[in-house]
Amino acid sequence: MDMSRNSLSIFRGACPQFPDSLCLRQSSTFPGGFGKKSGRSKKWREMLKLPSVNLCSELRQTIEKDYNSLCDKQPIGRLLFRQFCDTKHDLKRCIEFLDAVAEYEVAADEDRRDCGLLVLDTFFSNENSVAPLPAMPPHVVIECALQLSEDPAKEVFAGCTSVVHSYLSGKPFEEYQESPYFSRFLQWKWLERRPVTKKTFRHYRVLGKGGFGEVCACQVRATGKMYACKKLEKKRIKKRKGEAMALNERRILEKVHSRFVVSLCYTYETKDALCLVLTIMNGGDLKFHIYNLGNPGFDEQRAVFYAAEVCCGLEDLQRERIVYRDLKPENILLDDHGHIRISDLGLAIEIPKGGTIRGRVGTVGYMAPEVLNNENYTFSPDWWGLGCLIYEMIQGHSPFRKFKEKIRREEVERRVNTATEEYSEKFSEDAKSICRMLLTKNPKQRLGCKGDGAAGVKQHPVFKDINFRRLEANMLEPPFCPDRILVPGAQPQAVYCKDVLDIERFSTVKGVCLDTADNTFYGQFVTGCVSIPWQNEMIESECFKDINESKSEESMALDLEDKTESVLRPKRGFIYRLLKIGCPAFNGTPPLIVSPASSAPSGLSAQVSLPSTAPPLSTISRLGPAPAP
Repeated sequence: MDMSRNSLSIFRGACPQFPDSLCLRQSSTFPGGFGKKSGRSKKWREMLKLPSVNLCSELRQTIEKDYNSLCDKQPIGRLLFRQFCDTKHDLKRCIEFLDAVAEYEVAADEDRRDCGLLVLDTFFSNENSVAPLPAMPPHVVIECALQLSEDPAKEVFAGCTSVVHSYLSGKPFEEYQESPYFSRFLQWKWLERRPVTKKTFRHYRVLGKGGFGEVCACQVRATGKMYACKKLEKKRIKKRKGEAMALNERRILEKVHSRFVVSLCYTYETKDALCLVLTIMNGGDLKFHIYNLGNPGFDEQRAVFYAAEVCCGLEDLQRERIVYRDLKPENILLDDHGHIRISDLGLAIEIPKGGTIRGRVGTVGYMAPEVLNNENYTFSPDWWGLGCLIYEMIQGHSPFRKFKEKIRREEVERRVNTATEEYSEKFSEDAKSICRMLLTKNPKQRLGCKGDGAAGVKQHPVFKDINFRRLEANMLEPPFCPDRILVPGAQPQAVYCKDVLDIERFSTVKGVCLDTADNTFYGQFVTGCVSIPWQNEMIESECFKDINESKSEESMALDLEDKTESVLRPKRGFIYRLLKIGCPAFNGTPPLIVSPASSAPSGLSAQVSLPSTAPPLSTISRLGPAPAP
């Protein structure tokens, strides 16, 4: 699918540097703008109202009791487990150690050794350690110290952190499951598992189109967060027999959680379409930036930065044994701040462990020789694609086909298999070197394919100024921000895409009928919220914070520990309210029943107080007048 226009572009506006059809400005007409709490529905608290703990009893029994998933991978689970640990001194010490190691891992190269020594001194020195970490074998600490003195690498404290996590996953994890914090986690999980429908979102203009449908901007009503909604038309999928491809893309997107790959956050269906709700990228794609903003191509610093982020994205995919197979500039999207993500995983496929795959898929001019020749491969096509991408970002056209060159497909494939790419003065020696190593025809000799994978690519001299640890932690400033050239120092407001009038509309699919047999596929496709992105949305939008802080800790504990069913009061109608005004019994005082007037003075009604053992009001209404005394 062509996601080159998958960017938030709702309203047209004046942009002095670029044609009106190329640069669209986001208006404040969009609910919320860019603030964390902006765009929330007025009823957002009602939409995110946590259920009673009783409703979560079944979930408590069925949820997988896995420490790594519940307390580390899932963002809300991690926060609540940390809050639980803060209530116990020894557990709080463990969390402080893990945080200190995390700071060490992203420290600048020149500061890392000192940061590591500080960790050792703070947590393992008898003089300075307030409370020693539990059950830490001495040989593990000694090994950490030796590695730190030789080479302060990221993995120095891996042994220590493993011991700490092993300890936390034991008795502390069991105690956590009996605490109010775990009950609160279950309440959020219950909320997360609610059905997702079209009404969950506000829907805006179309951003682009692809093989099975269109992409539009949408906004979650409860949180105000913006997304791109990729709509796959059911009839178009059936006509082109694309069920397996659509389901494969959904499964892969749901499996991968990387800041360098577009995330899947929700799936739902309408009468006519299956919908994937994805990360929205406002900055346009690399193809647009390479060819439409000045002279074709980028300066080398900018190209190397994007290449480093793509390398991290490929590493995250390969960690899940996924080969992407469609790396090209139009599939690399920029966000507001200039960071990139890999998009459109329609051709990606998971490789069986220890196996290989074969398939002649991809885009002409970017497919590796082994793909063109229909040979078996694993991840080698992606490293070839990275070489093509780096070359095109610097040179201004792909290595085997010039921009808009009229050439037959067979000639492009011949060049890929036999021709040697040419390098201009735009390339430094390091840039030439990495392109040549990545564009090696023989995949066994290609950079990244010799058993070292992404680690080998990262070690190339062209990346000498990139601190990959800080890059992965989102701590490096991009060399280009999409909107700063328009509004220096301002928050990003301009986005890069086609005018809405230039986006072709789909024709109606004829001759295709949907039947009940298709519902099985739709049931497999639609899964609702995706846990990690949804929980991140709750945290980043501050909905999690606002809801949790709306109650004091005391009331939270009472609410969580109350296992009794609440008794619902029956609704009171007009007759009840009318009688409440006229009859004191409705106000809690004994009613007075009027007796016959014969026993009372002239003009007055004799009144007798109802005894304390009076029958219910419903009985009184059937008794009639009280007998005369």
